[in-house]
Amino acid sequence: MTTKTAKIDRLAELTARRETATGGSLWAEALRRLRSSKMAMIGGGIMAVFVIIAIVGPWIAPYDPTAQTWRGEVRVNAAVFVGPRGDNWLGLDHLGRDELSRMLVGARQTLLVGVVSTVLGLTIGALIGGVAGAALSFGGAAGRRLDTVLMRFIDMMLAMPSLLLAVSIAAVMGQSLTTVMIAVGVVQIPIFARLLRGSMLAQAGADYVLAARALGVRRRRIVLGHVLPNSLGPVIVQTTLALATAIIEAAALSYLGLGNPDASQPEWGVMLAQAQRFFDQAPMMAVYPALGIIITALGFTLLGEAMREALDPKLRS
Repeated sequence: MTTKTAKIDRLAELTARRETATGGSLWAEALRRLRSSKMAMIGGGIMAVFVIIAIVGPWIAPYDPTAQTWRGEVRVNAAVFVGPRGDNWLGLDHLGRDELSRMLVGARQTLLVGVVSTVLGLTIGALIGGVAGAALSFGGAAGRRLDTVLMRFIDMMLAMPSLLLAVSIAAVMGQSLTTVMIAVGVVQIPIFARLLRGSMLAQAGADYVLAARALGVRRRRIVLGHVLPNSLGPVIVQTTLALATAIIEAAALSYLGLGNPDASQPEWGVMLAQAQRFFDQAPMMAVYPALGIIITALGFTLLGEAMREALDPKLRS
């Protein structure tokens, strides 16, 4: 069993173990612990700031992010660049465009790619994992065969490095923003599938499921009304972590030239790729989008790790 698979299965078991040990409300306890977690507060604060900037960025940007208003002041061949000043708080890029405006507007596209790709991976992955978990737990011999087929496919996807898989998909589909969303979303599918399946298997052995089966409750009602809703805790945690991964991988694909073909449209990964050529003369052109990507991913990761710790009694301090 690979390290990635072991971590996913471990997260899938947290909710069931916690409820069995305490008999109380898992999410009520987790929420109380999150409120007292500095890591959760910092991560949540970073997330909130990023989302607000992504929403209002186009309206608060001081200039048109695509307009080369100060093109004459930047001479690339002579290594003359314009740094921070009164009219341009973050300076200008190599085409004389305002860096602050491009950072503010680019946040929306970065968030859009992360959210759409994560929703895509969550939807398809949850469908596969839910079917596999229900089939193995309640489907008898036929269900076990279906679970085996689905999980071997998922295991093959998990065996490939996520970025390599995303690059391969993007290269086949061609350069576009939609391609980036699909490529990053496909990478997330096996994680959500295996996670939900493992969580459902853990819930299938709970006392309330045994009681429902003893009372003759139909299997479909047990799965959809009890097992599935109680299995979503680890999936919610993984969604937060997946957003961080999606933002990084989407930026990586844009950096490799597989993103939006319109390079004039601001996006942090594209900005980082464009700034690479001028790093020796104007390093801040690369530092700004890089910091945006790092800090945003850090926020999602901190909140996701805090949620995972809140769900796992072995990890709490």
